[in-house]
Amino acid sequence: MAAPDFSLLEAVRRRRPLVHCVSNIVSANDCANLALAVGASPIMAQAPQEMEAIAAASDAAVLNTGTPGEETFQTCLLRGQAAGRLGQPVILDPVGVGASPWRLEQAEMLLKHFTPTLVRVNAGEAGALLRLESRAQGVDSPAALDPAQRGTLALRLAQKLGTDVLVSGPEDFLSNGTGLWKISGGSAHMTQVTGTGCMLSVLCGVFAAVEPDILTAAATAAAFWKVCSRRAEALAGCRGPGSFRSALFDAAGTLTAADCAGSGKAAAEPV
Repeated sequence: MAAPDFSLLEAVRRRRPLVHCVSNIVSANDCANLALAVGASPIMAQAPQEMEAIAAASDAAVLNTGTPGEETFQTCLLRGQAAGRLGQPVILDPVGVGASPWRLEQAEMLLKHFTPTLVRVNAGEAGALLRLESRAQGVDSPAALDPAQRGTLALRLAQKLGTDVLVSGPEDFLSNGTGLWKISGGSAHMTQVTGTGCMLSVLCGVFAAVEPDILTAAATAAAFWKVCSRRAEALAGCRGPGSFRSALFDAAGTLTAADCAGSGKAAAEPV
């Protein structure tokens, strides 16, 4: 059973885990600031030459391939393999994996050489990894898919990859290949800020650094991010996406476990 455990917020703030993020140039700063806001310590090392040393010092890894190059994939390969040897959680976020055949081939290469603890994707990326006809526009997910279709994508991709999968969207779907859970709630304003999916992947890494059960960690990350988005919408009002973006960090840094548990706005339901 996947259920959010908001007491993990207290564990993160107490332990300040070191979370290594191989990020992309679009969202790297926001990913680092979100990890800091929630109580973790981010390290954004990118060079393949230092992956072994960084892995040994870290508590979790988040590998994001959103602005890829040959060195990015080499770095992710080395870091993913190091995480496997250390028994360390590793989150793979293959951003825009269906944008080009080369990007998809490189992501599939990574998946052949190590098994992530969790793969976090949107519906378009899930479809690309399943080799379905993609309707994604760049890194964005196709809008036409209904919740049942997104849930099916999460279940099928988890079965194909043999690992847990979180498909994010208006409702997030989490699957381990046998069970399927839906996390509802959140704000429609999330689509107006770039990198919110990347930031969700970082939250998955943050909570996985203090919680060995990846379903619990991922469900907590997804539910927490939806509570943050609702709080940000209330804080920002109608001032626009810039204010909403800033309010997301304020929410992440100030929400308590009691606030989240009492919100009643984000829970994982079996599907």
